[in-house]
Amino acid sequence: MAFFRPRVSREAEVRYHADQEAAKTYPALLETAREAERALRAKQAAHASGVELREAGVALDKAISAVLRAAESAQRATFGVKAYDDRIRRRKGRATPEGARWTDEVNRLRTLREEHRLTGVVRLPRQSAIPG
Repeated sequence: MAFFRPRVSREAEVRYHADQEAAKTYPALLETAREAERALRAKQAAHASGVELREAGVALDKAISAVLRAAESAQRATFGVKAYDDRIRRRKGRATPEGARWTDEVNRLRTLREEHRLTGVVRLPRQSAIPG
């Protein structure tokens, strides 16, 4: 008795290969984020102005977001091409050691980004629209 074994969709294959390519940029993006964090810490230690601290904070936020996107791509690629169409495959992918490692990394980066957005970006006072 032959069983029908469905292939993955063409869209899933395309997304899988795109995620593999995006995942290759993870180490470089992580280093860029580390450099942005060092620059922010140096400006904080030098007691820079609020505008400079805000610029450095926003640059770090963008760098963390880019690393997070690359880590999410690596996570999806690690789960395998079938996981794009099947939620059970995604669950099984998370259960593998490599899948669990990427899931933990994605969660760590999300937490880091949200913490930085809440406490690390300097808020500048609003300019009054009413002359005064």
